[in-house]
Amino acid sequence: MPVQRPTTMKLRRSLFEEAVAIVEQEYGDDLALDDIARRVATSRRQLQRSYAEVGKTTFREHLTGVRMERAGELLRHGNLTIREVAHRVGYRQPAQFAKAFRRHHGAAPSGFRATESRFSRASDDAQAPERSAA
Repeated sequence: MPVQRPTTMKLRRSLFEEAVAIVEQEYGDDLALDDIARRVATSRRQLQRSYAEVGKTTFREHLTGVRMERAGELLRHGNLTIREVAHRVGYRQPAQFAKAFRRHHGAAPSGFRATESRFSRASDDAQAPERSAA
């Protein structure tokens, strides 16, 4: 791989950081690489290169990762249905969401919620101060 000029790497890092910020804020919307590229004032190909060289990933993998992490948080700490979680993180089809979730977390959303809520309750119980009978 040829050595990149410092100005090229600085530009790619900047493009990547801007794209990441947009994804972090708008992960629940219908995001596409072309739209993000236009918003950060670059070409589709330059943004792809930024993701590959700076982020060591692709736009799609990054977006899916952000969505799946947020979905895990919502399932762990919220009272939303799986369908509502799917919609909040940008999936129109709950089945498509469940498939992506299973691939990312290694468990179905319902199983993840059951396991995580049990773990969370046990952790909360362990951290709760003992109450003395006065």
